[in-house]
Amino acid sequence: MKNVYTVINQKGGVGKSTTVFALGAGIALRGFKVLFIDMDAQGNLTHSLGSPKGTGTMFDVLNGEATAQEAVIKGKRWDCIPSGPELAGADLTFKAPEKLKEALEDIRHEYDYIVVDTPPALGILTINALTACTGAIVPSQADIYSLLGIGQLHGTIQTVKEHCNPDLRIKGILLTRYNRRSILSRDVTDMIEQTAAHLDTIVYKTTIREAVAIKESQARQVDIFSYAPKGAVTGDYKNFVKEVLEDE
Repeated sequence: MKNVYTVINQKGGVGKSTTVFALGAGIALRGFKVLFIDMDAQGNLTHSLGSPKGTGTMFDVLNGEATAQEAVIKGKRWDCIPSGPELAGADLTFKAPEKLKEALEDIRHEYDYIVVDTPPALGILTINALTACTGAIVPSQADIYSLLGIGQLHGTIQTVKEHCNPDLRIKGILLTRYNRRSILSRDVTDMIEQTAAHLDTIVYKTTIREAVAIKESQARQVDIFSYAPKGAVTGDYKNFVKEVLEDE
């Protein structure tokens, strides 16, 4: 297996699950074998993937009631381990940060890439995802609250690096729902780039524009590349996937 990418942001509404689905689907389109993992109790990624049902969920895997192999749902273009509503109580149930990493040991050789969706919080599920991954990707809007959130993420990343995953790095910050014409967006982008330098990472050159096609594809449970292959926002995601794969 080449990489485990964890997509993370404790602020909701920044396109985290959308980024996960587009990244994994875009990589799969290049001929790689991809596994999606949904660790968010809201299950947005699981919905986008068609709400697949199997013999176990991510909660069952972390709780030891199913192996990752048993919980994987095979698909024509990619595989997944779905979310479960029980994940909402994960902080009260799990304490160990290595559960996901250990669970993936017996299946990681089967995939080229694993892409992990996380809840909008810096709890035990996110720490497990960061412990298991080779790189974190941070989707963010160009607004002041997102800027503050990225700064808060730094402490969690450093703690995980120190205690659980010394090779962890933030691969990059992806600006989503981006409006190039907004003066505020441009000003905040400059500040985010300064924050990225402090975190020893980059802001991806690609930005993702706001587009109705994204919400339409989610409603139809279809990846953006299949739903709107010639769309401008689809081109944005293609460029983003290219940037991610080139940085390996």
